[in-house]
Amino acid sequence: MPVLTLTEIEDLAFDALTAAGTTAANARPLAKATAETEAEGIASHGLAYIPVYCEHVRCGKVDGAAVPVVEMAAPGMVRVDAATGFAHPAIAAGFPSLIDAARTNGIAALAIRESYNCGVLGLHTRRLAEAGLTALGFTNAPASIAPSGGRTPVVGTNPISLAVPDGAGGTALLIDQSASAIAKSEVMKHAREGKPIPEGWALDPEGRPTTDPELGLKGSMAPAGGYKGVGLALIVETMAAAMTGAVLGRDASPFSGPVGGPPRTGQFFLAIDPEASGGAAARTQIDALVGAVRAAPGARLPGDGRRTKRDAALRHGVEVAQATLDRIAAL
Repeated sequence: MPVLTLTEIEDLAFDALTAAGTTAANARPLAKATAETEAEGIASHGLAYIPVYCEHVRCGKVDGAAVPVVEMAAPGMVRVDAATGFAHPAIAAGFPSLIDAARTNGIAALAIRESYNCGVLGLHTRRLAEAGLTALGFTNAPASIAPSGGRTPVVGTNPISLAVPDGAGGTALLIDQSASAIAKSEVMKHAREGKPIPEGWALDPEGRPTTDPELGLKGSMAPAGGYKGVGLALIVETMAAAMTGAVLGRDASPFSGPVGGPPRTGQFFLAIDPEASGGAAARTQIDALVGAVRAAPGARLPGDGRRTKRDAALRHGVEVAQATLDRIAAL
């Protein structure tokens, strides 16, 4: 497979997005996130998604020229109206005020509505951790998980992320996981490639486990941990949709395909100054917690794999499927 540098990946994504009608201001943060996603080995959310983004700009599912509107609703509450545009520029627009408010007050929140797919949530919380803040992130998605005992999806895969600063401009801990057993984009990727999915990823329309990705997409994603995954999805739905005034997953249009208008989903970020919450003890306890995990033979911390792949990508570039490059070239 061809090997591209992160700069080449970012430029390729940027050129495709702007060719589709996205403004440079909106395309740049999305292109940068695409390169970072590829670097971390999450190909399903990387360049493979660029044709979908471009299709959605052209059909009006997302406004590529939207200008996010930022307002301070309270000293510790930032609100952003994404104006049915991409989530990435809306998040980028709100983060400076969020960071300032968290440093001033010790804690602050950012509520985003009228938004779109924010890609890999952990990329955004990591930026807050690199600014020295402990971050929690929530984002809702179109319904794809049925509640316990039901067959009709009500909530989305609804990721949640925690990023903890290491005190040196990096992250000591990064957790980024969805409420489903696997991200829906992985099932979509298998469907595109005509490959079966492992049992336990999805359920068919009758609520039965399936290895057919097409049946899984028509049915329901399997929640992680059964009813516990459904509970997690409801927590995220409350924070990212209900608390922000965004559209609930059950009413949001799909993140794939041209059907429906803008999904109008939401994101919610909580930023905490660890010095304000725990003082010097906070740093000591985080180091102790991380150290306890690393001391266990064979144990890994969440985020270790991504960090290793990111470091390797910076040195050697990233392999990208030729089929993906061909689809982008066709744009």
